[in-house]
Amino acid sequence: MKKVKLGDVVFNTFNTVFMLLLVIVTLYPFANTVAVSFNEGMDSLRGGIYLWPRIFTFKNYQYIFVGGTIFHAFLVSVARSVISMVLNVFFTAMLAYTLTRKEYIFRRFITMAFVLTMYFHAGMIPHYFLIKNLGLLNNFLVYVLPSIVAAFNLIVVRTYIKTIPEALIEAAKIDGASDFWVFFQVILPLSKPVLATIALFVAVGAWNSWFDTFLYCSSRQELSTLQYELMKLMSTISQANYNPALAASYAAGGEAAVQLVTPISIRAAITVVAALPIIFIYPFLQRYFVVGLNVGSVKE
Repeated sequence: MKKVKLGDVVFNTFNTVFMLLLVIVTLYPFANTVAVSFNEGMDSLRGGIYLWPRIFTFKNYQYIFVGGTIFHAFLVSVARSVISMVLNVFFTAMLAYTLTRKEYIFRRFITMAFVLTMYFHAGMIPHYFLIKNLGLLNNFLVYVLPSIVAAFNLIVVRTYIKTIPEALIEAAKIDGASDFWVFFQVILPLSKPVLATIALFVAVGAWNSWFDTFLYCSSRQELSTLQYELMKLMSTISQANYNPALAASYAAGGEAAVQLVTPISIRAAITVVAALPIIFIYPFLQRYFVVGLNVGSVKE
């Protein structure tokens, strides 16, 4: 049997203990949030809730899902996230491939134009009037078109594609392949790690966004997103706890029912509802995430 050194035992023990502590520190905030979300609202104000609710209740989630608007807003957010992710990944990859071709004489100019947008922005008011003049107000396309290509994602994908051997592209073209064939049959399959990375970026950004709904689609309830509805709900419960008369008008059970939920408990329930879809999706993309981000951002 191989002799085990004392130094190896000490290192492995320390490494195991350190990683366990790191996991506990990382998971505890979310576990505590879940516990608070299932705890009775007024009792949550006392504090002292750690990993398990003190007074178990579904009242916080019932308050969120009452009325049915959350379910429709959830579908809008899912549609927005999926469509934005697919279009952003496709057009970003296509443009990035174009900008890597040395025979394209405008590649430096276009790259610089995109990079400048990362440092300079006209501001909210000009952007609002641009959206208005394009006819995108109260239009689902306002969730998709303005973010169809992001400068940061473009630079990451372009850098990654540059690492693909040029010999593969030349061999395909010698066999008679067109640029479209090369893009779909060579570039896209070899770029799965970086494309999965930006897909996660885009999906999370679209899922968490609510301010654009507030600016451009607040007058159309059917275009309201989940995050915007949760934001309105949080604002409502905060006002209700300061104004009992207003509280009675927002709950079917009257003022007494509203007092069972508080901003602390509702905030925890909202956090869980908003985070669960991303938590379920992330494990499937994790193996691509680190590889795609490192290779796409470091190598040049």
